[in-house]
Amino acid sequence: MQIPAIIRIKNLRLRTYIGIKEEEINNRQDVIINAVIHCQAQAAVESNIIEDALNYRTICKAIIKRVEDQRFALLERMTYEILELVMAHPDVLKGEVEVDKVGALRYSDSVSMALGGARTERGGPWEAGF
Repeated sequence: MQIPAIIRIKNLRLRTYIGIKEEEINNRQDVIINAVIHCQAQAAVESNIIEDALNYRTICKAIIKRVEDQRFALLERMTYEILELVMAHPDVLKGEVEVDKVGALRYSDSVSMALGGARTERGGPWEAGF
């Protein structure tokens, strides 16, 4: 029996350089990141041992480092790089990432970009798409 699991990283608030205008290039801006990670949880459920679980803390730390240490011209690129970090773990079967650029448009809370990826088998290659 397989036990499917969904891990959600909700509203990870970071500051980074994102954009093409001079003001955006020179000043950090707020972004909000949400990730949905599909994996199998059977081994972790049965053993109750951390080594048998997908370590979402490791994924989150990698996202924080990448976003805070890098500059991005486009929201599309930032979102894809975060998706790559999620999908880098062979136990992830499907991942979805949404990044909100806070205050990107006047009269709007944010503008967001969402990308997804999936693999057909554990440890196999992944392809972009929902």
